Amino acid sequence: MNHLSAYLDHLSIQSPDSVKLADFFCRALQMKQVKSSKNNIYCEGPERRVVIGPGEKSCLNFAAFRLPSAAELTALREHIVLSSVAVEGAPESFFGDDSFLVRDPDGNCIVFGCAEKNDTKGGMKARLQHFAIGTTNIVAAVNFYRDVLGMRISDQIHADDGSLRTAFLRAGEEHHVVAVFLASKKTFDHHSYEAGDWNLLRDWADYFATHDIVLDWGPGRHGPGNNLFLMIRDPDRNWLEISAELEVVPDEKPTGRWAHVQKTGNSWGVAYLRS
Repeated sequence: MNHLSAYLDHLSIQSPDSVKLADFFCRALQMKQVKSSKNNIYCEGPERRVVIGPGEKSCLNFAAFRLPSAAELTALREHIVLSSVAVEGAPESFFGDDSFLVRDPDGNCIVFGCAEKNDTKGGMKARLQHFAIGTTNIVAAVNFYRDVLGMRISDQIHADDGSLRTAFLRAGEEHHVVAVFLASKKTFDHHSYEAGDWNLLRDWADYFATHDIVLDWGPGRHGPGNNLFLMIRDPDRNWLEISAELEVVPDEKPTGRWAHVQKTGNSWGVAYLRS
């Protein structure tokens, strides 16, 4: 199979108070509730959309990737089946009936499908771009996203003893669509929205200030990906990142190796080291 080419189209996030969380997303990320079902609330903004459903807080229900064509979706499904990974019917989502679901080694659900690009108008620019998870078995997780799903590793972070602590995997030109952190337990670490440039990052910070949404981390600059960032937390304490100027990685660039130190996480100052 060729390398995966896909975009993160939407996320489904669980919450014990779906209405409250959906209201926050609409206010904080300039989304609108476009529909609801028995269990889910669908929120949509320019190039960003989420599904909020009932469940435990800070839990990713699934991440949904959009492939360019039905033919590529079929080819990916066939490759996954040949890899002896179970393919399941997809849950309710923004995708159609041809979508399907696979589970990574920790049981995180990854949905693949085809859909028209979300061209919702109105609101500031911030495209849903990546999500991050924590795992106790980072090698197995990275191998799954690389070998089974066809992603490529852009950068890795290693401890002094050589052990892998973090990996950033891409499904196209952008530095990563998935980040995997070594953690003490399975976690949903954060999800990120790409604003594009520094001025828009500033504008988002000003927007959050007008709505009394306090920055939890940043602004700063990550080493891997070289992107500018800031982070806030939603009512369930999920991290939301607004990013800018994420690195575009040439095909021929080898996987980078970084030290597990604070400067790797934030070259401007304090960083949150997951493990």
